[in-house]
Amino acid sequence: MGTELEWKYDLPEALPDGDLLSWAPLRSRMAGTPRLYRMQTTYYDTPDRALSRRLITLRRRLENNLSVICAKAPLPGDADPNARGEWELEGSDPAAALPALIRLGAPPELAALGRPVPDCGAAFVRTAVLLRFEDGSAAELALDHGKLFRAARSAPLHVLELELKEGAPAEALAFLRALAQRFTLAPQPKSKYARARVL
Repeated sequence: MGTELEWKYDLPEALPDGDLLSWAPLRSRMAGTPRLYRMQTTYYDTPDRALSRRLITLRRRLENNLSVICAKAPLPGDADPNARGEWELEGSDPAAALPALIRLGAPPELAALGRPVPDCGAAFVRTAVLLRFEDGSAAELALDHGKLFRAARSAPLHVLELELKEGAPAEALAFLRALAQRFTLAPQPKSKYARARVL
């Protein structure tokens, strides 16, 4: 099972990405140059909303034209609320991908909840860069700009995400707090899916 541990902050629309990326404490931790991704995400649920009622996310995302199916679900026990189980594979049909996702470790109940159908989505451009910290840990910083949508309704999306890639989270969190203070960023507790499905 993959585990996703990430934190989100809203970005002011008027704050240029260049200002963030040129901040000396961030620049000094960059492992390589920032990369650009064009993302088109469709989130799925069953007609009776069985997935969202169980806090399960099922999505198909085009990442620079690479199609990836992903399932996310809460971790058992009293795990960090920022951590979720995550399983993904290349593919274009979420319903057809369910057996393979379950074999990877996704909740077996996915097979019995009904056929998933498109529910809402997001379209955005991501600027991402890997950061390395003195304790050997690493995290990916992502700056996402675009929109969330459901049927004919939409809302702007401007969010910063920091996802732990390896090691312990202490230094990444300390860095994130300093960055949020420097640029007056507010925490965003909801995922893109949670925000899109209530539009």
